[in-house]
Amino acid sequence: MSDAPSSADAPWPVGQLSAKLKDYIDRLGQVWVDGEIAQWGISGGNVYGKLKDVSQDATVSFVIWSSVRATLPEGLGQGDRVTALVKANWWVKGGTLTMQVSQMRRVGLGDLLERLERLRATLAAEGLFSPERKKPLPFLPQCIGLVTGKDSDAEKDVIRNAQLRWPSVRFRVVHAAVQGDKAVAEVTAGIRQLDADPEVDVIIVARGGGDFQNLLPFSDESLVRAAAACETPLVSAIGHENDRPLLDEVADLRASTPTDAAKRVVPDVSDELARVQQVRSRMLTRVTGAIATEVERIATIRSRPALASSAWIVDTRADELTRGVARGVELTSRLLERARVDVDERRAQLRALSPQRTLDRGYAIAQTATGAVIRSAAAVATGDALVLTLADGRLAARAEAPVAGPDGAAPAPTTPEGRPA
Repeated sequence: MSDAPSSADAPWPVGQLSAKLKDYIDRLGQVWVDGEIAQWGISGGNVYGKLKDVSQDATVSFVIWSSVRATLPEGLGQGDRVTALVKANWWVKGGTLTMQVSQMRRVGLGDLLERLERLRATLAAEGLFSPERKKPLPFLPQCIGLVTGKDSDAEKDVIRNAQLRWPSVRFRVVHAAVQGDKAVAEVTAGIRQLDADPEVDVIIVARGGGDFQNLLPFSDESLVRAAAACETPLVSAIGHENDRPLLDEVADLRASTPTDAAKRVVPDVSDELARVQQVRSRMLTRVTGAIATEVERIATIRSRPALASSAWIVDTRADELTRGVARGVELTSRLLERARVDVDERRAQLRALSPQRTLDRGYAIAQTATGAVIRSAAAVATGDALVLTLADGRLAARAEAPVAGPDGAAPAPTTPEGRPA
């Protein structure tokens, strides 16, 4: 490629001009530029867009390769004010100029949003937004702590709606700046003051909405951490739907408006009375039904033949008793008869074996004068006095000489009739 200047007689080819433009632009290197994203489109993972000057009519195209896009802040898009590190790139074949972006950052409001998103991610990673750590609100708070602006509509809305629902509810109000430089310190102090009060059952932080800039104090890290450390259940009633402050995330309950906070913290007395009446009606219906069922069951049992008349119980038992008595008499009579027969038999046996029976057969019992029974004739001497016991009465006798039998032995005793005894 010749470096000679171009002329009408020796013009540069288009390719030479395009190449020289590329060399000149490449010497520019990387530069930081400031502007607003006027166009943002994604194709094949790459971003193709346009960046325009915020004060004059000037626009350049840019491209962000997919490898660079992964390092950009989340949520970038059309309308964001940014600063970008770009390198101009001239496409020789097409004759177009494109800015290759290697870094891009939000500025102004966009920078604030980016910092808030980073803080949101940090607090979420610590578990401050976890549903498990959120405390339930008391069913009927006796004293409500309120942190809000002095003489603000938010204060009036909370107190009026709460007292309309439950007239006896009490408030302990701490006035604080809800925007500006003092807001963070005063709202934080108000939360800690009410949290230390043992009479306060629930705390409401209320503000009647506002733009993003005015709500920034309610996303301050120190205020959010103070709310997370609060032992008393805390309700956030900032009232901003589009840009939710971080206080909404860490609070135990988020209310869309101060009025909504009052309705969700304090039950409606009329609704509760109606609910009590419904419960009483259901209880009465169930108890009445249970009693009616038992009465019907008892009536069914009483109608059974076994319980229709009680006389059968006495009659049955009387018959059983009569049979038992008769059986007892019969058994007793048998036992007595058997015993009588047994006694007679024993009496007969005793009589048959008694000495009197022997005497009745004609025998006598010979005894000495001393009463000793004589069993042998040798035991008596001649002339000894004897006593003879007969079947009827006793005789005195005297021993003579022994009488010998035919064989020379003493004769065997005989009965009075002459028969051997």
